[in-house]
Amino acid sequence: MSDVIAEIQGRIGCITLNRPKALNALSLDMVRMLSQTLQSWQDDPQVLAVAVRGTGKEGPFGAFCAGGDIRFFHQAAHAADPALADFFTEEYRLNHLIHTYSKPYIAFMDGIVMGGGMGISQGASVRVVTERTKMAMPETLIGLFPDVGGGYFLSRCPGRLGEYLALTGQLLNGVQAVAAKLADIALPSGMLEPIWQKLISSPFENAESVERWVLAQAGAMTPEKLQPQPLIDEVFGLPTVAAMLQKIESSDDDWCQKTALALRQRSPTMLHVVLEQIRRARTMSLADDLRMERDLVHHCFHLRSVADSETVEGIRALAIDKDHRPQWKPERVEAVDSSEVAQFFVSPWTPALHPLRELA
Repeated sequence: MSDVIAEIQGRIGCITLNRPKALNALSLDMVRMLSQTLQSWQDDPQVLAVAVRGTGKEGPFGAFCAGGDIRFFHQAAHAADPALADFFTEEYRLNHLIHTYSKPYIAFMDGIVMGGGMGISQGASVRVVTERTKMAMPETLIGLFPDVGGGYFLSRCPGRLGEYLALTGQLLNGVQAVAAKLADIALPSGMLEPIWQKLISSPFENAESVERWVLAQAGAMTPEKLQPQPLIDEVFGLPTVAAMLQKIESSDDDWCQKTALALRQRSPTMLHVVLEQIRRARTMSLADDLRMERDLVHHCFHLRSVADSETVEGIRALAIDKDHRPQWKPERVEAVDSSEVAQFFVSPWTPALHPLRELA
């Protein structure tokens, strides 16, 4: 059975991510299948709208997508495999295609939605979450940054939530995701299968009516703001990560202590890079943000040797050796050299040769 099941049912293009053992983590083949499918349906008059879901261990729904295949990243980096560069270029093109898609694209974000899973759902015209949704951009834990357009969509969250979510990798539930403007409607997970069946069996008049019908579902759960929002804004509005840590480490407040602990576990270098990424992206178009992120991901694997890459080391500690003891260089936020951070934002390509030059 294919890792991506794509079929037209009624007037709906139905996509099911079907790699449940890997929590539907995206491979290069899956990225290519998704891109080809969406491009072919864009011009198909039978397809009014597209619906995408994941498969859990028990069947459809239950898990959406845990992100990119980080074991592949580690292996490809060590082997100097050009497929690694292809993966990010093609994934970011797919993210752009979804954000700019000419038909309604409805993402059923049940279960785990992280990293690359956010990339194929945040551009949806309707983003459905449930009480089982576990949403995050936890990349700083593996010495990476929230990519797949993360700079663009996180920087547009209310207040300084974008900086908080990007730096800490904090997990959101469904109702929190709606309040954070990272989802449109939170519905009980038991409603997803009946909605999916109704989508494929209803004689919708046009694309807009499909979208309207999903958003008008009765039984939506009330959005719930992340606590403590005023403190999040105050701390994560500070000019540097060091200033943020200084403030929260000098407080005995429970949230401050937990947040400080989370930040201290993450790659110090990448915390600096991520703060700069989010703040730059706030005034960027999606296409420019994705070009910046393509530069950043190149530097994550190539600015230092593979043996010294924060990203390769972070993946080793989490997913390969699983010792959960990454050897970050340097070990502390306060020791990071600002000139090294600045290098991440220097593109290795001229605008005419950039791999994502065609994105508008």
